[in-house]
Amino acid sequence: MLIKCYLNNYNGVIKATLPSADSVPCSSRCRAQQWRESAPGVPAARSSPLNSNPRALYQHLIPVSICLKMAANAGSMFQYWKRFDLQQLQKELDATATQLANRQDESEQSRKKLIDLSREFKKNTPEDLRKQVAPLLKSFQGEIDALSKRSKEAEAAFLNVYKKIIDVPDPVPVLELAQQLQLKLQRMHDIETENTKLRETLEDYNKEFAEVKNQEVTIKALKEKIREYEQSLKNQAENLAQEKQLQLHNDYAEKERKLQESQDSMSSRLEEAEHKVQSLQSALETTQAELFDLKTKYDEESTAKYLIFLQCFSFSFQRAEAAQGEAESLREQLSLSNQSLQLSSPAKADPNTEQAAEVASHSSLEAELRAKERETAQLVEDVQRLQASLTKLRETTSSQITQLEDQLSSKTAILKELEEKLQKQADYEEVKKELSCSEISRVNFCTTFSLPQDSSKPLEVLLLERNRSLQSESAALRIANTDLSGRYAQLQMEFSAAVRTSAEQKELILKLEHDLSTIQTMSSLPRPDADGSEVSNMGNIPEPVKEATAMFTGSSHPELPPGQMDSLLSIISSQRERFRSRNQELEAENRSMQQTMQALQSELDSLRADNIKLYEKIKFLQSYPGRAGGSDDTVMRYSSQYEERLDPFASFSKKERQRRYLSLSPWDKATLSLGRVILSNKMARTVAFFYTLFLHCLVFLVLYKTAWSESIGRDCSAFCAKKYADHLHRFHENDQNL
Repeated sequence: MLIKCYLNNYNGVIKATLPSADSVPCSSRCRAQQWRESAPGVPAARSSPLNSNPRALYQHLIPVSICLKMAANAGSMFQYWKRFDLQQLQKELDATATQLANRQDESEQSRKKLIDLSREFKKNTPEDLRKQVAPLLKSFQGEIDALSKRSKEAEAAFLNVYKKIIDVPDPVPVLELAQQLQLKLQRMHDIETENTKLRETLEDYNKEFAEVKNQEVTIKALKEKIREYEQSLKNQAENLAQEKQLQLHNDYAEKERKLQESQDSMSSRLEEAEHKVQSLQSALETTQAELFDLKTKYDEESTAKYLIFLQCFSFSFQRAEAAQGEAESLREQLSLSNQSLQLSSPAKADPNTEQAAEVASHSSLEAELRAKERETAQLVEDVQRLQASLTKLRETTSSQITQLEDQLSSKTAILKELEEKLQKQADYEEVKKELSCSEISRVNFCTTFSLPQDSSKPLEVLLLERNRSLQSESAALRIANTDLSGRYAQLQMEFSAAVRTSAEQKELILKLEHDLSTIQTMSSLPRPDADGSEVSNMGNIPEPVKEATAMFTGSSHPELPPGQMDSLLSIISSQRERFRSRNQELEAENRSMQQTMQALQSELDSLRADNIKLYEKIKFLQSYPGRAGGSDDTVMRYSSQYEERLDPFASFSKKERQRRYLSLSPWDKATLSLGRVILSNKMARTVAFFYTLFLHCLVFLVLYKTAWSESIGRDCSAFCAKKYADHLHRFHENDQNL
């Protein structure tokens, strides 16, 4: 029994050595706390499906080495790390570490218990039994030692992996940010390529249009002509306005004359109107009497017709009711005959004669019934026709009555208007007197201002002379009016021609824009190697582009007319302006995107610094004694950055760099800051490069010019000395003074 208990204890030690999911004693918490202290930043233990299976844990750790090899593509790395879920793995490793610490405590307790049992076994068992059991116990002890050694090695390996993985930050946010930045960079690269293409096309257009700049002189001349035309049109408009004023003045005089004539004719018309009013009044009375007679006759005729229609309708209705009654009686007789046939059928006495009589009576009844039905149908149709004619008669009578009433009302209205006119024209004599007075005053005014001062002529002669002068002026004005109308027609034709030209130019602009869009789509086609090589795919090039290129290259095509050339030039210049504005918009958009990227980068740096400061505060709060809560993933993310910030070597190097910068002279500081500004900006780097290149070229040019001038001076002096020596040798060789 004691041996059995001892063996059971050995089995318990073996089970405690192997991984299990038993209850955790109190001392295991201390061991887990020691493991957390040996691996900083370890979160609290959590339940996991990998606690009871270390093999699954090690199989889950295998993708870490695979992930370290996959650094080629940022997108695949991001997806891999997202599926890998490093934070969940760290939680599972933490739970497994706690479980292993608990199992170590259990194995120590079971080992102590086993030692106590072995001592009791040695004390209480006899010698021969101990000798028999000793080999078995030694084999158990060896197996337990091997298992404990294997478990310690596995725990040590797990602890090494655990220490390395538990502090690894999650790269998923950084990879996501890198992927977004890569997309932005790709978009910026596309914009830059598009910008370069636009610049190339702009340079091509500038080169092509360099030869067409001489057309600006013609454009200026045309503008001057347009200004002259506008000025002439303005002068013509002023002249037309003056002529119109004169014409209005003459028209006013003509209207006054016509008014006088109308006033003269009104007197005769008034008398005629009075006679007409009297005749119309008498005619109205006669028409009213005739209308009353006609109305009475029409009422009598309509009532008679209505009574006749009612009588016919009642008679036909009675006939229809009688026909329906006869038809019903015939139906009853037919049903009775059918019943009698059914009753007499079982007797069958003298069948042929009875059957023939019954059939004859039955057929005669059916024929009579059909005749009655036809008669009733005809009567019904007659009734409907009479009703329709009655309604139509009512409508016609009502329309005639309304027409007569309208005529009567119109006649009364005309009579009232004539009476009102008669009342208004009651002061005819007074108006006639005033008109004569005004005529005399107007004639006096005309004679004082326009007629010659000849009081001996009578008034009729003066009026005739004035009439002749007005007729001559009217003829002159008619001639001027015809001239102006012809000029107006000519201007209208010019305006329509200008409108047509504008429409044609708009069509040409649209066509050219379409051709330019096709050229832009053709920019991706392979270009020839040399400038003089022939283009193989000439079918895709639009006709205007072919003509323009032929004109610029000096081919044998005929020259374009100047009007079409000017329109083409204006279209191309407007297209160039549109491309220039589009290029400026793209450059502004590019600059704004660069500024936004810089702002986002600075914001990201500031957020990272703020997060590190927050982690420092959290670290300070965790230093207080108390219950340690579970660490957050965001806190773990910035723990490594906080520790790097606390690196003394980095802080020392930063302070040393700052000390050296402060020890520099102001000129050196200005030079260093200027160099940093130039190196940090692309535009500044480009300007500095071209400025340096320009200075070098200028220095080389000055040195070359100086050397050339010195060499020319030396050559000139040598040449002059040689000439002088030759002169002396030739002409003054025998001179003794020399």
